[in-house]
Parts: sequence; structure tokens; C-alpha cells
Amino acid sequence: MKKITLMAATLMMAGIMASCRQGAPVENNAQLAIAQNAETHVLHAKDVDPLTPDSVINILKAGNAAFVAKQTTNRDAVAQLQESSKDGQHPLAIVLSCIDARVPVEIIFDKGVGDIFVTRVAGNVVSGDVLGSMEYACEHSGSKVVVVMGHKQCGAVHSACANVQAGNMTDMLAKIKPAIEELKNDSTDVEDPAFQNEVARENAMNMVDEVRKGSEILTELEKEGKVKVVPALFDLETGVVEFL
Repeated sequence: MKKITLMAATLMMAGIMASCRQGAPVENNAQLAIAQNAETHVLHAKDVDPLTPDSVINILKAGNAAFVAKQTTNRDAVAQLQESSKDGQHPLAIVLSCIDARVPVEIIFDKGVGDIFVTRVAGNVVSGDVLGSMEYACEHSGSKVVVVMGHKQCGAVHSACANVQAGNMTDMLAKIKPAIEELKNDSTDVEDPAFQNEVARENAMNMVDEVRKGSEILTELEKEGKVKVVPALFDLETGVVEFL
């Protein structure tokens, strides 16, 4: 993956915001509305309802570009909590991420209180409880995008490649092994960090398939164009989220 430089990320963010100011598309206008008064602003149904799944993905990309460019928004989290208590929550998306402490989901997308749902499990693997959480987010609360986000240098992927067998981790890590088997050949060094990063990428895409297989609700919403389920990969070194 190509690294996004500080200048490139800055230009990306500037271009997105400029298009918002020129603004005919409703999603660009909505994106600009979200950006205004961001220190205390929380999302309401009127902000999220007009958005398409593609526009939400663009908002997430713009937030990540701001993070990479070190131009993140100053927010008053206490004020946002107080405001959100008046009208409930209306997050843009739900992100399934690894538990890795170096992957602070809201921060890397430059989002604040109430902006996105986050569910986390080692290896960003899918289970019934995770699917139920995704269904709640999209069917009940109106989120437009499900992001399954893996990351490079993933400890769970490393453990799966090392065939770790330990308690409940055994079944969890087994869910990552199909990605290993799909990528390796007779000459593969499964301890190679580059190979494990490719496994993390493949696993994110596999887990998107698991979401579609496991949830009739999300599959139907996606067919209707109301929701998109997308894989992504976070690079710990660059801070870039690559949508796959």
C-alpha cells in the first residue's frame, strides 16, 4: 500500500471540504453540517438520514485523512455526552475492529461521541453476538456502513499463524486460519511479518463474507442499497486506513 504523506492527506481533506462548500450533493452538504460546530455537535437523525452508504465511507476517509495530517477536530466530550442524552444516538457506521490497543477507532477516523458504533474482538472475527450488534446498529439505529477493519502487525493473526492453542483463544483463532490457508504455499514462511500482514488483509475480507452469510438482515439491507458492508486495513506505521 502506498503511504499517504502529510501533504497528500492535507490536500485530500481540503479537497473534500472544498467540494462540500461548492456543495450540490446532499451528502456533501450533510458532511459539511457535521463538520460545523464539531466541538460540541452530536449527530441527529436529520444529519444521518439523508446520507448514502458511499457518502458515509467518504466521511470516514476524510476523517482518517485528517488524522494522518494531524488536523483532527478538538471536541468537548462531556458536552457531547450531555447533548446526546437529549435525543439518543444516530451513528454513521459500525466498525468491527481488533482489540489491539494501538487501534483507537474513533481517533483514527477523527470522530467523537455518538459518531460511530465500535465493536472489538481479537482478530476482528465475526460471531453471533457481533452480528447482533451490527444488526442493531443498522436496522434499529440507522447506521449506513458496516466496516470490518483488520490491521497490520496483528497479534491475533500472529498467534493464528503460530497455531496457538489456549483456552477460548483456540476457537477464536481458528476463524483466522482460512485466510492463512488461502495465502500460503509450500514455500511460505508463516512467521514472515509481510505474510502475516497479508493474512490480516485477507481475514478482513473473509469476515465481510461471514457477515453476509450470517445475517439475513444485513444482506437484505445491502441488497436494498441502504447499507454497505466493507473490509478495511489499518496501517500502524502510517495511520492510514485502506478500504479494500
